[in-house]
Amino acid sequence: MRRVVATGTFDILHPGHLYYLEESRRLGDELFVIVARDRNVKHKPKPIIPEGQRLKMVAALRVVDHAVLGDLYDMFRPIEEIRPDVITFGYDQHFDEEKIGQALEERGLSPLLVRIGQYRGDPICSSREIVRSVCERSGNSPGSTPD
Repeated sequence: MRRVVATGTFDILHPGHLYYLEESRRLGDELFVIVARDRNVKHKPKPIIPEGQRLKMVAALRVVDHAVLGDLYDMFRPIEEIRPDVITFGYDQHFDEEKIGQALEERGLSPLLVRIGQYRGDPICSSREIVRSVCERSGNSPGSTPD
């Protein structure tokens, strides 16, 4: 059984997320998804959807076999528990595969690391773009409060 791990924030699910997960699933027999904890998201604005709800939504996707929240202190702990054969990264995830590979090796793990390309099938495939579009349509700017 070939295990694949995909990771991400998965705030406001959209077709780009589904594409990433479907492409990840094609690389193995079982797909585990690690959903980022709210307080660990530091490379972009904090998620709009709380971590428990994001986990519930990801777990409900047909392509996902198992969904778990990331560890609050050690991002490699769930990977050690799952022991995947493959780890995938989204096209826009800010991970250095070489550094990740070295850190995994130090922990006795040597999964194949795969970067999944960008999905271009629908016009709005970014949580930020969805927020921007909603704000534009409602006459508000992102971050402002509606009347």
